[in-house]
Amino acid sequence: MKLKAIALACALLTPLAAFGSEVGSLDLPDLQGLQRQATESVNISLDPWLLGSMSAFMDEKDADSAAIKKMLSGIKSIQIRSFAFGTDFVYPTSAIDGIRQQLSAPGWSKMVQVHNRKDREDVDIYLMMDQHRANGFALIASDPRQLTIINIVGSINMDDLPLLERHFHIPAVGRPAASL
Repeated sequence: MKLKAIALACALLTPLAAFGSEVGSLDLPDLQGLQRQATESVNISLDPWLLGSMSAFMDEKDADSAAIKKMLSGIKSIQIRSFAFGTDFVYPTSAIDGIRQQLSAPGWSKMVQVHNRKDREDVDIYLMMDQHRANGFALIASDPRQLTIINIVGSINMDDLPLLERHFHIPAVGRPAASL
């Protein structure tokens, strides 16, 4: 009886363990402490099962829903962490440095890097390529009062990102903190 329970637990937990080990997946630091300090926050973690469940309930007769369903078919996971703060630099820069270190691994390519020294704003966009196919997307955007980290695992068309942003209410990069 115990072996059956252990086998069942292993079977149920295997997809969760694989969630963080997919090609293109980042190991995001635990930022729950920032949620308590943030004036606004977004915390989204969608694994393959949740993405599939969402797709099943979308109305294919609606153009936006059909487009989102098509886009989600190539995505394996989505992780979004976004925080706005009332004071400057509440978030630990070591957390961002740890993510950037992961993005220096083979396969990741920096596609966009925007740094505004005066306003202390940074935006870095990375793409994970594997045999001429995009398997991952990462964005790190920070300014003194905002931090946003996005990791999408799977195939995604860059033109679909605004649709994903609208559907999941992801803050647009460069949008003022008050409109998060």
